[in-house]
Amino acid sequence: MDSRQDTNIAVELALLLALATLWGGSYTFIKLGVATIPPITLIAARTAIAGLLLLAVMRARGIGMPADAATWQRFAFQAVLNSVIPWTLIAWGERHVDAALATILNSAAPIFTFLFTAIVTRHEATTPRKLIGVVAGMAGICLIVGVDAFHDIGRGLIAEAAIVGATICYACAAIFSRGFKGLDPMAPAAGSLLAGAAALVPASLMVEQPWTLSPSLVSVLALLALAVFSTAVAFAIYFRLIQTLGSVGTTAQAYLRVPIGVAISVAFLGESLSRTAWIGLACVVIGVAAMTIPARGPASVKTS
Repeated sequence: MDSRQDTNIAVELALLLALATLWGGSYTFIKLGVATIPPITLIAARTAIAGLLLLAVMRARGIGMPADAATWQRFAFQAVLNSVIPWTLIAWGERHVDAALATILNSAAPIFTFLFTAIVTRHEATTPRKLIGVVAGMAGICLIVGVDAFHDIGRGLIAEAAIVGATICYACAAIFSRGFKGLDPMAPAAGSLLAGAAALVPASLMVEQPWTLSPSLVSVLALLALAVFSTAVAFAIYFRLIQTLGSVGTTAQAYLRVPIGVAISVAFLGESLSRTAWIGLACVVIGVAAMTIPARGPASVKTS
């Protein structure tokens, strides 16, 4: 029984790492995409492509979408919290601040999730170990990105506030996603993306008139990678982890996302790592472990 539990934990942590990689790369894709594609249009295309792709995969697997209005209302609300608002804010923000700064500001989702679950919903145990995980993870983030990442604070204040607002949306979305238990993980993923596209595509047509754009090949390829890998595949993993690790555990991938995102930016955007990156990475691993690995022993019961 213990070996089976160990295997399940290993699978979920491997998926957590995969999710962190897919979302870590999204900051580079967004930075490359918004160079020649306006934010609303970029995110509208991202949600539409990813939503249709997931819908096609569901049909190939013989999985149907829910047809009742109540479920689609929840999909729409999830879309507002998980894609429409935060992705547009991040895309706009990355036009004005460095990708490293956007990464560190957006990585605070577990803190907000921890606070919301502790004060408001109380659906997960707010143990001292999770609090230590929050502190260790944020310490690691600061060490990995380095204090130089904060040199733009004060100059792009509105953009920075927008990214923090996106982070709060992510925390709320992780908690709200608990309401989708019982559905195949792809259903809320596809449903929320399609609902988001239904709002963003008309906004893009009215505000940014995409037919007048001349995007570069690099931006188009970045958009496709963003839609397929960092959205469609990542969302399917995300909704599964919400059901297995819980909301706080799932948002802990933000700590892994930072070193991975920085490594990708080093390779493709020419950014450099600080000398304290290895120490920071150790702190990040400790933080993720503290927030995601369940306590052993007969008294430990999984409640989410």
